[in-house]
Amino acid sequence: MKTLILASLASLIVTAIAAPAHSQATDAAPGERLFQQRCGACHQLATTRNGVGPHLQGVIGRSAGSIEGFKYSPALKGAGVTWTPETLETFLTSPGAMVRGTRMTQRFNNAEERRAIIEFLGSH
Repeated sequence: MKTLILASLASLIVTAIAAPAHSQATDAAPGERLFQQRCGACHQLATTRNGVGPHLQGVIGRSAGSIEGFKYSPALKGAGVTWTPETLETFLTSPGAMVRGTRMTQRFNNAEERRAIIEFLGSH
C-alpha cells in the first residue's frame, strides 16, 4: 500500500513539475514559436548578443547593417534599407533577390509564417 501511495505521489510531483514547461511551450504565440524554430539558431531577440546573425532586438525601424560589432556582408551594409514590416516581408521572401550578396540564405515561402514572425519581431 505504501509503495502504491509513494508511486502516486511521485507521479503527481512529476506531472506538476513538467506541466508548466509544457504549457509554456504550447502557449507560445505562433510568431514566437516560428522565430525560435526558424531564426533562433542564428539570431537573438531576448538579448543584444550577436550570434551567427545580428541580434534582432528593435529591428523594426533600424537601418540594415547598423549593429556595431557585427560583421555584415558588404551588400547588406551598403543596401540602404530600413527595416519595416514591408521591407522584412520582401527580404524574408527572398533575401538574395532583395539584397544580392547578402549572407542571409533562409527563405520563408509561407506568407502567414512571414507575417507571424514579423509581428513577433515588431513586439520586441
